[in-house]
Amino acid sequence: MIILAATPIGNLGDASRRLVEALENAEVIAAEDTRTTVQLLRALGVDNRPRLIALHEHNESARAAELVELAREGDVLVLSDAGMPTVSDPGFPLVAAAADAGVTVTAIPGPSAVLTALAVSGLPTDRFCFEGFLPRKGRLAAMRPLASEPRTLVFFESPHRIADALADLATAFGATRRAAVCRELTKLHEEVARGTLAELAKRFADGTRGEIVVVVEGAAPATASFDDALAQVRALTASGTRLKEATAEVAEATGLSRRELYEAALKS
Repeated sequence: MIILAATPIGNLGDASRRLVEALENAEVIAAEDTRTTVQLLRALGVDNRPRLIALHEHNESARAAELVELAREGDVLVLSDAGMPTVSDPGFPLVAAAADAGVTVTAIPGPSAVLTALAVSGLPTDRFCFEGFLPRKGRLAAMRPLASEPRTLVFFESPHRIADALADLATAFGATRRAAVCRELTKLHEEVARGTLAELAKRFADGTRGEIVVVVEGAAPATASFDDALAQVRALTASGTRLKEATAEVAEATGLSRRELYEAALKS
């Protein structure tokens, strides 16, 4: 079978007994970085020296068939550098190929930067969306459709882009939206900075160090009435905005249905 195994995101003490046992017994390990896996084995005092196969973003699609065939005969342990494989890490094409081939896939759960950041953020945890890394280009355009998302949002970001990312989030979501910047989780210099997006953008204007997860409060429920929103659409179209664009803009601002606003505007 394919075994997806979560590894520590910082503190080695978070390695589960199941993970250590799996590492001790593994004959084949597919690893995001084989050098990191060797270091992990050494750090956990594991003497086993399994066959290591590199499985990273540049080769995972090509390697999937080979690993699926190996998993028909024995277990293949899959590791990312930290956290759970397939979650913004290699592994998804392999799992999809294994499922299509009828090969069993299971997991050894454990540390997760997404859930850890969400838990300590101080923001609602009952409903959330994980958006992974924000794009390097067109970031603001990618953020705008999320501005009306009511669920808490979780992003990954790199330290040298955090300043620009927070500034863009404040622009797209509003300066007063609450957020948390979670840095170096479970490590010695762990930091959780909470505040509005404007406050956090100012605090991290010069960048920072370490691995970062940004958690952002979801949008507040729409308070505008449908009639008021329809009036906004009419005002926009009267000023020359195309109906499709006007309804999209008002729908995003109010959280109301773009289709319903469009149809109502056509009838009026």
